[in-house]
Amino acid sequence: MSEIRLALIGMGKMGRALSLLAPERGFRVVAEIDASERSTRSVTRSSLGPADVAIEFTVPEAATINVRACVAAGCPVVVGTTGWYDELPSLRAEVLLGNGAMLAAPNFSVGVAVFEQVVAQAARLFAGVEGFDAHLIETHHYKKRDAPSGTAGSLARAASTELGHAVPITSVRVGSVPGTHEMIFDAPFEQVRLTHEARDRRVFAEGALMAARWLVGRTGVFSMQDLLANPSTSSQ
Repeated sequence: MSEIRLALIGMGKMGRALSLLAPERGFRVVAEIDASERSTRSVTRSSLGPADVAIEFTVPEAATINVRACVAAGCPVVVGTTGWYDELPSLRAEVLLGNGAMLAAPNFSVGVAVFEQVVAQAARLFAGVEGFDAHLIETHHYKKRDAPSGTAGSLARAASTELGHAVPITSVRVGSVPGTHEMIFDAPFEQVRLTHEARDRRVFAEGALMAARWLVGRTGVFSMQDLLANPSTSSQ
């Protein structure tokens, strides 16, 4: 497995987790770009250094600016920031026009990517059964900014597509929960619960690094579902 040169954009909890895990997974961190550091505040080809790929975990108002800067610098970028998806259609067009590469996901847990398919399949089966109602509950730590979470929105859309109607979401913000998503199908005399529970923030770092390795050598706009569908590590 060849070493990949990695730039980290945003050095919050996720950035620090990535910095610690990256060397164990065959990455060499060549740049750490953070808004709190004057010397490395903005994303440019110079601040990215010799990076083969970047991983971005910042805040919604900065994410699209950082993606555009990565595309301009010719650096593929994995985006873990959520809360900016209203701008995704226009940003997708810009990335494609610039022959860039972006993989964006509200959640980099491989388990969540599989869980989304499980939820869709369950909703497909329940769509033909009378008497069942659907509801999604998501729980995160109290500091999480967006509610509902991007993951909850993605899961609800997957279920809604199959059910033919919107699935309501309840958001809980409490303590230090990394992330729990529960899809409920409820009938008068029985209930089915499908749950994904993240036990450690490192699961997101692990998935983001997997996505970064996969993205090198590709052009286009991708999601974790694309990685699952075509798991070969590189198009090169």
